[in-house]
Amino acid sequence: MARAEIRESVGPAARMAAALAKKLRLRKGLTQEREGALMGYTGAAISAMERLVHPVSDEMVVKLEEVLGDGLGIFEEMRELVRLEKLPEQFRSYSLIEQKAVALWLYANHIVHGLFQTEAYARALIAGGYPEPTLERVEELVVGRMARKALFDRAPTCQIELVLDESVLRRPIGSEEIMREQLVYLAACARRRNVNLQVLPMDAALGGEYAGDRGDLNLVESPDHSLAGYLEIQGESVLVTDRGKVSTLLQRYAKIRAQALDPRTSLGLIERLAGVQR
Repeated sequence: MARAEIRESVGPAARMAAALAKKLRLRKGLTQEREGALMGYTGAAISAMERLVHPVSDEMVVKLEEVLGDGLGIFEEMRELVRLEKLPEQFRSYSLIEQKAVALWLYANHIVHGLFQTEAYARALIAGGYPEPTLERVEELVVGRMARKALFDRAPTCQIELVLDESVLRRPIGSEEIMREQLVYLAACARRRNVNLQVLPMDAALGGEYAGDRGDLNLVESPDHSLAGYLEIQGESVLVTDRGKVSTLLQRYAKIRAQALDPRTSLGLIERLAGVQR
């Protein structure tokens, strides 16, 4: 991508961070080389950030706060906005809702749900996608995906339910070791008090019903207790707020959960596939 195209694609939060960083650097009488040395970057990297040739990264925002922030938390406040605008465009609206959710009901039937991915699994998955992303873009998306995990430990607590299709557990991503680490992590998540994790078995349809045939499903309850659904496929997404449609999604999720293994049996299956010995 040409430099002019890069500058045009930079979002307002990254532009504001770059402009503020330059103003504060000049106020403190620092050269780009000196600021870079304090932050662990080259002067050329600081110049590229200020000129929007290489937009500010998550790591750089942290360093800007340390060197230029004077304890005010200005760059830390911007950090979430910078992360948000680096997420895929179709995901941004839902991301804001997810962060504030009081409850989530999730179903994933082809890969581990993004909220439950390890860093290595996410990096292998994103890097192996199409169109092939640049290394820089891979890291941006991995950082954004890992930041979502703050929801697990947030106060007030978010109650999270996840149903994973068994095929997800048996589809190795990246390498056997990466997949084993992912399975161990899923088992650890399943032991959290605010998480309910169940597995929809491969033979679920043998009874004549299979509620998971329409793909991934995300349902969210907001702080005002309104409900919404989020669906995503092939890079396109739909945020569902119509009460009738959300009701149908809730009923479908209930069917999926009813056809899944119970939490204890699900945990046992995950541990067995991970090679964990009790």
